Order: sequence, then structure tokens, then C-alpha cells
Amino acid sequence: MKDFEAFPEEENEGLFEHYRIVADPKQALLRIDKFLMDRLPNVTRNKIQDAIKDEYIQVNEIAVKANYRVRPGDVVTVSLPEPPRDTEVVPEDILLDIVFEDDFLLVVNKRAGMVVHPAYANYSGTLVNALAYHFKNLPTMENNEGRPGLVHRIDKDTSGLLVIAKTEKAMTFLARQFFDHSIERTYHALVWGEPAEEAGTIAVNLGRSLKDRRVTAPFPDGDMGRAAITHYKILQRLRYITYIQCNLETGRTHQIRAHMKYLGHPIFNDATYGGDRILKGTTFSKYKSFVENCFKIIPRQALHAKSLGFIHPESKEYLQFDSDLPPDFKAVIEKWEHYVQFVDQ
Repeated sequence: MKDFEAFPEEENEGLFEHYRIVADPKQALLRIDKFLMDRLPNVTRNKIQDAIKDEYIQVNEIAVKANYRVRPGDVVTVSLPEPPRDTEVVPEDILLDIVFEDDFLLVVNKRAGMVVHPAYANYSGTLVNALAYHFKNLPTMENNEGRPGLVHRIDKDTSGLLVIAKTEKAMTFLARQFFDHSIERTYHALVWGEPAEEAGTIAVNLGRSLKDRRVTAPFPDGDMGRAAITHYKILQRLRYITYIQCNLETGRTHQIRAHMKYLGHPIFNDATYGGDRILKGTTFSKYKSFVENCFKIIPRQALHAKSLGFIHPESKEYLQFDSDLPPDFKAVIEKWEHYVQFVDQ
């Protein structure tokens, strides 16, 4: 069963049928979530209930509510935005930037543009395809088939550090640290505007947008979504944009991107959250050309997973890794520094 919490790569314009189950003629009345729990592999009730909310589950070609009771002869279908595909990962000879490696884990520095794991529209060229080529028999977390070695992920167009488990013990130990929020994760970003405070904390629930499933939305009233906490501080003010550091206390999908948008400071050139437009600055045509040139230099969200710290699963030693900003990120910072110097003259 597909992970219903995973972000789809496409808008829900068409669905692909994954399962079709015909209830037995002697089927007793049973809530649909309980009915499917017994019949679908590797799925939780929460995921089934999420799928019901998204109308991915239908009975006799009609979307039903979670309290629907399956009756004899009902035809239950589960359809998803991506077509069915087996979980076999095809190994591909793709160069990896390995920062650290031992018998238990490795830390890689992912380039921007590389998808972490195979998914709809991205079944090849991913980090997992590369891992399958370079390393044999990597472990897989329960309910996470097709993603060997992964205990976390970062977005396609976010660059930076990821830890990969090489043994079952390492995977369990690292996963526990992520669950306990004890992993140190530091990101650097460029955001539009200048936050008023030098440092702050954003503690606002995040969840899938009710209007666009591809987007993570804030739920400040706490009535929906899941708890999400991001700590940030300013590293450098560059007049119309700001260079910041973010530390994750939780790890929700698109957390930093959604939180900074909520704060009123979208990440520079983040098309999904509105940062690919000129949000601060003058109306002069030269300034517009300057910003557009910056977009060309870094044709992605300006977000980098810069450092990662965790306890080693075997030695129990605390390990800390840091990475350089990628060239496109550095180049944009330098360009804005020169711009600010020029304007201030």
C-alpha cells in the first residue's frame, strides 16, 4: 500500500486504481477502515482514514465517509494519484558525495535537483537508485518498501546532508532519534524581507493544504495538522532578502518552507510557496532584472541542509557533520552583497 502521507508529485487530476476488493456475500457489516485493515498490506488505520478524507477510497464508485459500513457484495476500490508500481529499486551508477562512512551508516551531501526516493514521475535517477548500486542489502523501515537505507529525506530542490543506515540496528537507532527529535538539523536559507526579530521560534501546526494537496499549510489554531516547531536566527541582512539559519525541532513535510511563508518571509525562489516572485524592493526595471538574474543563478528554493548531528548507533559517540554552501547559493549571496554595497554608496 502506498504511503498516504507522502507528498504526491502531481496535482490530483486523475487517479490510478491500486486495489479492487469485492466484499463476500456473507460479509457482516463492518466499518470500512477495519475492513481494509485486514486486506491491505503494510497500512495503518490513520493512513486509511486520510485516504478516505481525500476520496481515494470509494464503494461502488462513490466516495464514502469513514463511518461507512461495508455490506455484502460491495466493490471497494483504492485509487491514488500515481500508477501502481512494484517496490523493486533499479540500481544506477550515480556518483554520490559521501561525507562519512563506516560499517553502520553513511552521511551523503545531496545535490539540489536529485529526488531522494523513487515516486511518481521520478522512478530513476534518485538517491535511492544510487544507493542500491553502491551498497548491497541496505535495510528498509517497516511500511517503507522501496526506500532502502532511508530514515529521513529532504526535498528534491533542497541540497544538503542526509544520514543513511547500513544495518537494521543502525536504522532502528537512528529512527528513534528522529522520533524523539534529538537529531540536530541545521538549515541555511535566503528569505524575502527582513524578519523584525534577530531570532525566533515558529510553533504552528502544519498539514496538507485543504485546497492544494501538493502544499503544506499552517493551522495556527491547532485544530488540524501536526505540531511543528522551527527555530530561526538571522545570519545576515541583505536589504530586501535575509540570510537565515533554521533548526528543526520537528520534521514535517516542507516544514521550513511552509513556516517561513506563514511568517511572511517565503524562501527566495521557492515556486511552491510564492518565493519565485519579487516580494520586496523597488519598482525600477534594473532591480527587476537583478532579481531575475538571481533566480537564474539559483533556479530552486534557496534552502540547504547544512549540518547534521546524532548519536552513533554502535559507538554511542555524538557525531556532527557540516557542509559547505553549494556554489549557486554562495553566488547569490555574493550578488546581493554587491548590490547592497552599491545601493549604500
